[in-house]
Amino acid sequence: MGQKSTRVTRKDIAREAGVSETIVSYVMNNNRYVDKEKKKRVLEAVSRLGYRPNPIARALKGKKLNHIIFITDQITEHFSLLLGELEKNAYDLGYIISLCESRNTPQFVSDIISRCYDGVIVSSISFSIEYIRQLIDADIPVVLLVNRDYHEIHGAAKIDTGLYEGAVKSVRYLSGAGCRNIIYIDRYSRSGHFSTMNDLRYRGFVEEMKRLGLSDAPEENVVTGCCSREEVALQTGRCLASRPVDAILGRNDELACIAMQAAQRLGYRIPEEIRVIGFDNSSLSQFCTPPITTMEIQRSAVAKAAVEMLQSMIESRAVPPSAAFSTRLIERESTGGSP
Repeated sequence: MGQKSTRVTRKDIAREAGVSETIVSYVMNNNRYVDKEKKKRVLEAVSRLGYRPNPIARALKGKKLNHIIFITDQITEHFSLLLGELEKNAYDLGYIISLCESRNTPQFVSDIISRCYDGVIVSSISFSIEYIRQLIDADIPVVLLVNRDYHEIHGAAKIDTGLYEGAVKSVRYLSGAGCRNIIYIDRYSRSGHFSTMNDLRYRGFVEEMKRLGLSDAPEENVVTGCCSREEVALQTGRCLASRPVDAILGRNDELACIAMQAAQRLGYRIPEEIRVIGFDNSSLSQFCTPPITTMEIQRSAVAKAAVEMLQSMIESRAVPPSAAFSTRLIERESTGGSP
């Protein structure tokens, strides 16, 4: 039998750092001035020993923070708007909520756990499954906005925001308009985080293209692997120059706009020759020329459900049933809709 692991305590940290337990407490709670050198030794000891505060003990001491953290891949307009909806619902229940771009590192997860947030909402493609498990194992209530396959995660509440369904409906709409050569514009990333079948938007595109008989290998209809907006525009232009294309589906409105402008620079008329659909219904989709048809997520309903789920988990420590919401297509001029 393996040796049972022992939880690291503040006494262990104090011994390792050569300071008193009181100094360790001051550093961990960040509520007293501590000499810089002593603070450094404590933090180094915390890192070496893998110390994690016990959130249950903290709650028993009445130290609830009433603070929720919302983790995303990028701080874009969509997530800012979603944060606004989350904040309205959270504030009514006595919580404040902070938006934080994922660092996707062990230190980032350690910081979240050590600061004892009351709950975490995650909407991220790149945030590691293992890190999510660590949050759950630390007894932190977690709500996942399902933008990828989370079937292997247990102990977290889940909300299907309709991304797979939205991608399917987009392909079906373009097909119904007579489009047969549809390309998908994937996310750009400097960290190499690109879409796979695990990503529900990407999966919806690939599977619906196959179901409709539009492509035997839809993966070849994807512009991906780009590290910047400029590279997305360049690769889209190359794609348009090398093959017939009559429709573009962007993973979000920004990518749809970048691809549409690349097509326009090559002389293509929108929507007469190429139709364009985005995702998220951001302000950018409304003010492009022409305005972009987009798939809208029910932000208000999703935010309300996420906060209510988190509140339920904070109070009962039980995981509520999953929730699901549909997306809505907003037609604009980029597909021949009304202005």
